[in-house]
Amino acid sequence: MLRALALGLFISYMIFSVAADDNCNCDEEGLWSIQSILECQRVSDFLIAVAYFSIPIELLYFISCSNFPFKWVLLQFIAFIVLCGLTHLLNGWTYYGQQPFQLMLSLTIAKFLTALVSCATAITLLTLIPLLLKVKVRELFLRQNVIELDQEVGMMKKQKEASLHVRMLTREIRKSLDKHTILYTTLVELSKTLDLQNCAVWMPNENRTEMNLTHELKTSSSRNYCSSIPINDPDVLEIRGSKGVRILRPESALGAASSGGSCESGAVAAIRMPMLRVSNFKGGTPELVETSYAVLVLVLPAANNRVWSYHEMEIVDVVADQVAVALSHAAVLEESQVMREQLGEKNRALQQAKKNALMASQARNSFQKVMSHGMRRPMHTVLGLLSMFQEDNMSFEQRIMVDTMVKTSNVLSTLINDVMEISANDNGRFPLEMRPFGLHSMIKEASCLAKCLCVYKGLGFEINVQSSLPNQVIGDERRAFQVILHMVGYLLNVYDGQGTVIFRVFRDIDIEDKDDKMLGMWRPTMPGEHIYIKFEIEISEKGSQSDGSISALNYAGRRHNSNEVKEGLSFSMCKKLVQMMQGNIWISTNLLGFAQSMTLVLRFQTRPSFGRAIFAHGSSSEPNSNSQFKGLKVILADDDDLNRTVTKKLLEKLGCHVTAVSSGFECLSALSAAENSFQIVLLDLHMPEMDGFEVALRIRKLRSQNWPLIIALTASAEEHVLERCLQIGISGVIRKPVLLQGMADELRRVL
Repeated sequence: MLRALALGLFISYMIFSVAADDNCNCDEEGLWSIQSILECQRVSDFLIAVAYFSIPIELLYFISCSNFPFKWVLLQFIAFIVLCGLTHLLNGWTYYGQQPFQLMLSLTIAKFLTALVSCATAITLLTLIPLLLKVKVRELFLRQNVIELDQEVGMMKKQKEASLHVRMLTREIRKSLDKHTILYTTLVELSKTLDLQNCAVWMPNENRTEMNLTHELKTSSSRNYCSSIPINDPDVLEIRGSKGVRILRPESALGAASSGGSCESGAVAAIRMPMLRVSNFKGGTPELVETSYAVLVLVLPAANNRVWSYHEMEIVDVVADQVAVALSHAAVLEESQVMREQLGEKNRALQQAKKNALMASQARNSFQKVMSHGMRRPMHTVLGLLSMFQEDNMSFEQRIMVDTMVKTSNVLSTLINDVMEISANDNGRFPLEMRPFGLHSMIKEASCLAKCLCVYKGLGFEINVQSSLPNQVIGDERRAFQVILHMVGYLLNVYDGQGTVIFRVFRDIDIEDKDDKMLGMWRPTMPGEHIYIKFEIEISEKGSQSDGSISALNYAGRRHNSNEVKEGLSFSMCKKLVQMMQGNIWISTNLLGFAQSMTLVLRFQTRPSFGRAIFAHGSSSEPNSNSQFKGLKVILADDDDLNRTVTKKLLEKLGCHVTAVSSGFECLSALSAAENSFQIVLLDLHMPEMDGFEVALRIRKLRSQNWPLIIALTASAEEHVLERCLQIGISGVIRKPVLLQGMADELRRVL
């Protein structure tokens, strides 16, 4: 500034000096003579020319060393400066005397070119100024971008620092999968990182009616300490309904309860944490399932009036998400462990159940095998032999004994078959043998056996049968006989005194009129009329009317009221059997509560239905002679030696020529011989290696033109066995035990 001021003063002084000497004689010698002035102008022109010529050299060096965007403008300036310097240089030679023409022409051309370049440069500056303004604006923008970039770099540094804190917190949180350890680690690490006064975790109770303080960094010792807050608290509802960090009001109950008992506390922030479990992912996504939320509360110290910054709230937000994930993993792991243990227990229970079922199946198979080989087959053999004796000439007493043995054996055989059927079927049901029989004969045989039992026990016996009872009825004779004997045996078992057993049989008209409403039975599907027969067995005590103490002593401590009797296993089985036969059974007691009588009501059909019967032992409907069986060639296949021998004796007693074999292979071998032409083939359906069904199929293939008649021997009465026999082509079926009369009836029907 001082230099410029001094230069300005010097120029002003020179101008005023010239103006003061304007009236002087300039031709005289002196400082301001014309000669001196011209010399000064000449020196000035040379100096200006030198300066002009030095400037382009500097500009050319600048252009060569830099990447300037407007090089053509600089070239114009260089030309302008060079021409200006040339003009001043030529002008320096024109101050003395007459100048040559060439010099004046050169000076004129130089001035003309300088004028042209000056105009071009001036015009160029008009277009260059907006470009220079754009560059300036761009420079301003770049400067602003630099400032913003510095701010972003600062934010990135803060984010990097926050990420380091979050990563450190996450690493500490993820070190454990225990829920309590995760929460306490979170509280400790957040307190260290954010310099907190206290932090706490609130969780809902099981009913979701309150929020309980479950974890706290600094526990309060105050008696007014609040550890639960209603879940409908405004702050709790606001936090549970929002996703980010919420700053609580100074008067907030949640903030006051989370301050750790301190009277003074700073700003309080809270955020929700979802508590997901395995059940949240069943049947839908977590967004569609009601989620349980915990609340994380953080309290700043009261000193320095510190407030929550965006950076700190961001750290809290990210850490809360990480804690929620860690807690969800811990909950899922805990539930998975529980489910794994439960699954292990269920697997062990299933293995034990499988083992028990296998043992039960093995025990049932062993039981059936023992029952079949140890009881049913010998009983069938006894019945077969007794049926042979029935056809012989015997005395009256022998006939009674044999008939009684046959009847009791039939009852025992029925019991064995029922046990076998019940053990084989899981539903506990067995088929009934509905066939025609003589009701009077069955009543007579039952009364004979009952009389024998009463005489053995020292009791009298009386029978009272209605004379108008029909004789031919349809029903299960064996099981009806079995239930009657059970009634007699039960009353004799609970009574040890003197008296008379009265057996009454009569038709129950009242039940028929009520159309089975009292019994609650299903209506029969078979056509035909039906009647209800009532069997009543009563013990009439001597002196029971006069001395009740004698009656009580006669039962010898075996007191059974009706409720106790119904709960007994034998009575329950009998009642179930009677209900299967569309009847009912009950026990009547005396005044002292002892069983005195039993009543049985059974439903029988009086009109025969059209169907096929399985002959077990029954009597022939047509007393035809057995002469047609003489000379009949029969082959018998049975694996049991004793049954095979008895069946062979029965056939021989009928007059048949019998060939007995012990297996299906021997039967096929005997049939394949050309000289043996058998008319009847008796097959046991349950032979080992090759059963009767397979033997029947091979016989049909072997003897495709001249088929023998095939009769199956089976102890089963199931419908699917009969259907399979009909499909294979078996002509007849005899159910074991095989009796002489039943054998004759079936052979006669088949032939």
